[in-house]
Amino acid sequence: MKILVSACLLGQMVRYDGGTCTVDSDILQGWTEEGLVIPFCPEVAGGLPVPRPPAEIRGAGGEAVLDGSGQVVTEAGTEVTRAFLQGARGALEAAQAGGAGVAILKEASPSCGSHTIHDGRFSGRRIPGRGVTAALLRRHGITVFSEHEVKAAREILDGQMLAGDG
Repeated sequence: MKILVSACLLGQMVRYDGGTCTVDSDILQGWTEEGLVIPFCPEVAGGLPVPRPPAEIRGAGGEAVLDGSGQVVTEAGTEVTRAFLQGARGALEAAQAGGAGVAILKEASPSCGSHTIHDGRFSGRRIPGRGVTAALLRRHGITVFSEHEVKAAREILDGQMLAGDG
């Protein structure tokens, strides 16, 4: 089974600020070397440039954006919801095409946050919620973890591989 991973966690310079959030993980490194990792940045796939203005979700998180009652905006008020939805759909397609049942995504991102997102006011405060991509992946049965949960993801994958051997 493959793993969809936020490209910024793998050292790709795709973050809004042009940087990375590289995770130092022997587990991720091993998966990458084994060809199990599908790197993906939903925001770039959605057509947003690098660098780009930071964006946050207004509404009740990624689920609200998917349902049409929330939106993703920049601090200047520019709506970028369409790009976030397009990127989320691209991530889902990449995961499904690659056979990924698990994703490891960047926490607090408006696309990838699996447990927290920013509050939509550009205050720096985090609130419970999921990003647009994380919400869409979960809706389609893909288990989503943050970069802080790589060991938990490995346990799930190990269990699925053992179950598949029987």
